[in-house]
Amino acid sequence: MPTTQQLANIELLEKKYLNKYFHFLKFAEDDLLIGFKTKEKIKDDWYGLYKSGISDFSVGAERVLYSLLNGKGIGQPNSAPVGADLFFEVEDAYIHLDLKTVGATLNPRNKHHTDGAWSNNIGDYSRSIFAGTNQNSYRSEINQKNGDPFDPKRMYKPSLPTYYNKGKPDQKICLSYFVTILYDKDSLDTLIISIMCMPNGELVSHYKTKPLSAGKNLDKTRFKFSATPDFELLDGKPKRVRVVYLNDNMDEEYNKKLKFYKEVYRAQIN
Repeated sequence: MPTTQQLANIELLEKKYLNKYFHFLKFAEDDLLIGFKTKEKIKDDWYGLYKSGISDFSVGAERVLYSLLNGKGIGQPNSAPVGADLFFEVEDAYIHLDLKTVGATLNPRNKHHTDGAWSNNIGDYSRSIFAGTNQNSYRSEINQKNGDPFDPKRMYKPSLPTYYNKGKPDQKICLSYFVTILYDKDSLDTLIISIMCMPNGELVSHYKTKPLSAGKNLDKTRFKFSATPDFELLDGKPKRVRVVYLNDNMDEEYNKKLKFYKEVYRAQIN
């Protein structure tokens, strides 16, 4: 089992690249927001398709974000078929980075509405996010919301290793990051952009089951970032979540449900 110092060294690397991406995204904030708005110039040609579910905000957002990240040239892209949408190698790590987009609305519709269902998915963003098996290395038991184990036990098995080439001279840590975007489905305004680091699987001896919550299917999980918001082994416990952008003009109904992000954001600027 890794020592406390070895686990702290993992967190130092996780924090190092979280900060690198945060500062890059913060620097590129205007470009991101402008890029997200370019869809509105040709809105009449695609909006009906979007509303019917044929297209989605996330497709365009990914195009904008990944063009900026790829253009920055951080590390060597890796062609392995298992991994997040962005997967590349840097001097001291292999990095997986995935974009998560979630739509919210103040005007939800049920499935019997003439225009079809239009759900408010803010609950998929406020406390946890979906984590694919190809996007993380955190192997652990998943407990129920009250902390009790499932019967039978529910084990989560990710596809990524904690280290690539583990035990070999060229061993490198595997790091997992998510850029998350919350947007308003009706106005298409961006509400929040954040970046977060999911703990490396070696940290299971410290964080136990806290980072995971049950997904909709038995083999699925969600990263419960609200339960592990800090790098707990580092001095000062810096945040695992950084807020790049927060819309100051959000409706109060949104503000109430996004308390976690607002607190992180306020702490960053104080």
